[in-house]
Amino acid sequence: MYLQLDSQMGTTTRVPRLLHVDGFTEWKWHFKNHAKFSYAKIWRSIQRGKRVPMYVPDGCTTRVPKPIEEYTDDDFDMVEQDDKALASLTMALGPDIAQGFKECTSAKELWEALIQMYEGNNDIKESRRDMLNQRFNMFNHVLGESLETQLQRFVCLITEMRGAEIFLSNGEINKKLLNSLPRSWDMNVALIKKTKDLYRISLIELISIIKSYDMDDKQRTMNHNSSLSVAGVGNSNNAFISQSSTGATPVKSHTPARELNVAS
Repeated sequence: MYLQLDSQMGTTTRVPRLLHVDGFTEWKWHFKNHAKFSYAKIWRSIQRGKRVPMYVPDGCTTRVPKPIEEYTDDDFDMVEQDDKALASLTMALGPDIAQGFKECTSAKELWEALIQMYEGNNDIKESRRDMLNQRFNMFNHVLGESLETQLQRFVCLITEMRGAEIFLSNGEINKKLLNSLPRSWDMNVALIKKTKDLYRISLIELISIIKSYDMDDKQRTMNHNSSLSVAGVGNSNNAFISQSSTGATPVKSHTPARELNVAS
């Protein structure tokens, strides 16, 4: 599981991989940040495009591509940086996906082809926005789902929406999350709405508040259970003391004194 996650998200030494086209938007974000972190010139090459060393031959006034046998070390470094960018981007693609982009000869060309293929034209982007808006409107708690899982689902959805250039106000986002929490959270939700300005706090701040309330609820439950346990032991001892003081037969049996005299 962890190896699969590392493969998709990448590590400091491993490029994130695009294995499924449905995850293209998230992968694009991971790859961009990985390229900037691991070797910034890779991302620069993707943005700028492939470069060719040029020079002005004797007797000419215009620049032309330089013959490879005349490359300097700086020329080779420039070409190799672009080749490294293309290789890095190619290795980030799953085998099935890479098959369709073999004709691309530069990292910039490959990057733009991927965007065109998997993010599509304006019509496709608009359809995707409609789908994400529908998912947002229908978002709710799933029976049996943990609070942590629900929060993660919501954050992923908001991230996708922002990637699709759907921008909602803090109030719209925060109210949707609060209204989707389980019914057992009704009192906490009412308190949060009353005491917090949902249009000013961020989603991350709201999630921190929700987790804080959740921890407090769990702590109160633990304290309550602990109190019941202690009270149960105390009531048992009190009952024994009460019976002894009123002359009632104690719960614990004792050997009668007559039997002790006979035995002696």
